[in-house]
Amino acid sequence: MPEQQILRVAVPAPLHHSFDYLPPADTSTEQLLPGVRVRVPFGRGERCGVLLEVVTAADADGRRLKRALALLDAAPLFSAADLALLCWAARYYQHPIGEVVANALPLRLRKGEPPLPVLQRIWSLTALGARQNPLALGRAARQAELLALLLESGGSLGQEQILQAGGGGRPALQALERKGWITLDERLPAEVRAAPTGHPPPPLNADQQAAVAAVDLACFGSYLLDGVTGSGKTEVYLALVERALAAGRQALVLVPEIGLTPQLIRRFERRLGMGLAVLHSGLAAGERERAWHLARLGQAAVVLGTRSALLTPLPRLGLIVVDEEHDLSFKQQEGFRYSARDLAVIRAQRSGCPVMLGSATPSLESLHNARAGRYRHLRLTQRAGEAQPARLDLLDIRSVRLEAGLSPVLLRMLRETLAAGNQALLFINRRGYAPIVTCHACGWVAQCRRCDARLTLHAASRLLWCHHCGSQRRQESKCPECGDADLRTLGQGTERVEEVLAGYFPEAGIARIDRDTTRRKGSLDRLLDGIRQGKYSLLLGTQMLAKGHHFPDVTLVGILDVDQGLFGADFRAAERMAQLVVQVAGRAGRAEKPGRVLIQTRHPDHPLMQRLVSQGYAACATELLAEREAAAFPPYSYQALLRAEASREGAPREFLEEAAGLAETLAGGRVELWGPVPAPMERRAGRYRAHLLLQADQRADLQRLLCVWVSQLAKLKSARRVRWSIDVDPQEMF
Repeated sequence: MPEQQILRVAVPAPLHHSFDYLPPADTSTEQLLPGVRVRVPFGRGERCGVLLEVVTAADADGRRLKRALALLDAAPLFSAADLALLCWAARYYQHPIGEVVANALPLRLRKGEPPLPVLQRIWSLTALGARQNPLALGRAARQAELLALLLESGGSLGQEQILQAGGGGRPALQALERKGWITLDERLPAEVRAAPTGHPPPPLNADQQAAVAAVDLACFGSYLLDGVTGSGKTEVYLALVERALAAGRQALVLVPEIGLTPQLIRRFERRLGMGLAVLHSGLAAGERERAWHLARLGQAAVVLGTRSALLTPLPRLGLIVVDEEHDLSFKQQEGFRYSARDLAVIRAQRSGCPVMLGSATPSLESLHNARAGRYRHLRLTQRAGEAQPARLDLLDIRSVRLEAGLSPVLLRMLRETLAAGNQALLFINRRGYAPIVTCHACGWVAQCRRCDARLTLHAASRLLWCHHCGSQRRQESKCPECGDADLRTLGQGTERVEEVLAGYFPEAGIARIDRDTTRRKGSLDRLLDGIRQGKYSLLLGTQMLAKGHHFPDVTLVGILDVDQGLFGADFRAAERMAQLVVQVAGRAGRAEKPGRVLIQTRHPDHPLMQRLVSQGYAACATELLAEREAAAFPPYSYQALLRAEASREGAPREFLEEAAGLAETLAGGRVELWGPVPAPMERRAGRYRAHLLLQADQRADLQRLLCVWVSQLAKLKSARRVRWSIDVDPQEMF
């Protein structure tokens, strides 16, 4: 038979291989370019996949192949290098290639919709409009709102941004256009960004200069920038980005949290004033897709985003920066469970460019790589400017009466701080009012009906809320078991601490920053701006407040409870606790004012706490690495976690026992199997869960087993009764 072309297509489906199709009818060979999207028949419907390669075969190996329905793009969305990286990631993380490729596409493109035009509709104030006062518009409230929005933004905004911000809607736009106050044109979104301020950058100190000089932009290299909090790591990033742009290359900057992007955006825009594309889940779908296209086409010189931005095509990639590289947010915990930090190193290696991992509290994995010579270890040992390290003190709260977790000593220090005209920050990593609601008469405790977890009371909404599955119910007025009305709360969250602080300091402005107070778009920015403007004297929050923020007037930090990290079931608990303490402490004394940090604990004599306070994070990390080596835990070994869940209690364990038997047959004694065991929270969202942990001394041994084993798991009889997933290099054992 004559040879024919066969399309290898990555189709989003839970199957670990690509699918073969014949080319669409009336399609020329020149159109069959890897990286274009293809609409294909799949099962009883249709799906949008991405063409990986075109192969030639005599008779398609005797198979009767279906014909693809249509090519959806005239030019590839992914280069050959992009596809090779995605295929590598699919193999390493043992995830279906179709779902991996789909993760790299904006939402609309995954659905097979045509790409949005890169040009954006931009509304700008005219000279006449810039002289208007929104208050003079009287009853035209929507026009006044829109005019104020444009004035605050510097005079120009995209139409999508205006509508998303509730800026009056299209009728108000048209009304102001008729008055000659605004005009409409089309531009690249990057052109709307602010121009440089004209102020020269601050001079780099000796450590910063050495770090910038050490990075060779002409070739691959991995660099660990280990800088104390407030040491000016961002200035090092900016200097390197400027060098990359001067060489005609693109730079990719990754941050762990959406909350950190606004301040970085402003800082980068002021310095660079050019081509900044922003990618994170908080953007509207259209805005995010346009930024993706700008990056893909090479028109955005700098891409700044969270974890998923790593998968964006960048034709001129010359530098990758991963800020706060230790942060758990860089590890995807659902679906395609990749580590953006680790994959950034692989991408840089394949692109022949440097990657810089920065943190004040580097992960033990990165420190191990630095000590082994795989990463070059760069240190920033001094805070920028005149700022001095904050003083850390352990506050023994044994036998001390606390009010909402606040000790008398901490309350006195807060009073003194506010009297001096300074700001104070309190950290508690628990939102809501109280984590326990109980009946004083019979001991009943409010439990989630779907999880092995207690319900948290949110006083503002009078809701009992499960923070694991999200289920909610109204707070009971009486005990459902004995009928007694004496229901009491135990413990405290941010809501209760705020209530107590308001009672002690009624004149002080209190900014509470947690997931509840920052749900609405722009709310976090408004709170942070208020803090910097001095509207709030007391800052209270969870991890959202703990990292990356610069508050020059904060001189006191109180950490209400860190003891859980000393005795956590996860072997990483102590590392995470030490990182959190240092990151939170880093918010104090960041300007010329000295800072102090009070750490409340019931275990002030614990060796790890003593070492952290007296010798710092580096000494703690050294001790923890020695413990990991003695126990043969990562980074001195390599792990994969097989999770299984089902609505029937015994089904996950049955599957994992069958999977373990298969693994023992295939492993040849080179991979240890631990389990199966119930998950730390066995029942979650109404489903029972169990784990099987695999560990090997050599990464290659683990990968060899996974490549064979994972492909056979779906064939096990017990696999039909569970939902399972594999997590390579797991960071959490929840």
